[in-house]
Amino acid sequence: MSNLLVGFLTALWLGVIASISPCPLAANIAAVSFLSKRIAHPRIVLWASLMYVLGRVLVYSVIGFLVVQAIVSVPGISKFSQQSMNKILGPLLIVIGFILLKWIKIPIRGIRLDLKQQEQIAGIGLLGPFLLGGIFALSFCPISAGLFFGSLIPLAVSHPAGGGFPFIFGVGSGLPVLFFSVAMALGFKGMSHWIQGLGNAEPLMRKLTGAIFIVVGFYYSWNYLI
Repeated sequence: MSNLLVGFLTALWLGVIASISPCPLAANIAAVSFLSKRIAHPRIVLWASLMYVLGRVLVYSVIGFLVVQAIVSVPGISKFSQQSMNKILGPLLIVIGFILLKWIKIPIRGIRLDLKQQEQIAGIGLLGPFLLGGIFALSFCPISAGLFFGSLIPLAVSHPAGGGFPFIFGVGSGLPVLFFSVAMALGFKGMSHWIQGLGNAEPLMRKLTGAIFIVVGFYYSWNYLI
């Protein structure tokens, strides 16, 4: 049970970190702006925010499920991952840590929408936020891609209940938007400063997470490779 809880909390934290990294943060700030336009109707904002989160959760869950199933369904790969995952995990975590610290840069460009396209999608009722969340989830940048494919997927493959980890990752990635959109709809002042503060805190949170990944990676490497 404790391992399952740690796995879920790790997946949740990875989702939160992915959502406030510079590239996804810009998209999420745009989403907050769109969702809070109906500020006179807090209930609608709440539902729209939930639909946005659901769109992200669905995309991450589907991609995660397909990737995990593809890995475990191939006998050779499945056997190799079961026997060697701990050996792979150490170097992999170190590399992801380097990516989070921006010591390694990967040129990745996901789906991009201009402002007009975002406004058009956001304006088609509750389906709009749902589609917007899904599209933004597909807009992988190096950090979010590294966290999802390099950290979450190996974690999911190595855990018996790992199939639920992409779902939890998606929830974590949508929590900041849900919080700020609802707070703005309820009339809380100074949300723009909070959003800016979150953006300013991102480098520290990212670097701290990267350092932890590197330390854990060296721990796994020391125990399973040496």
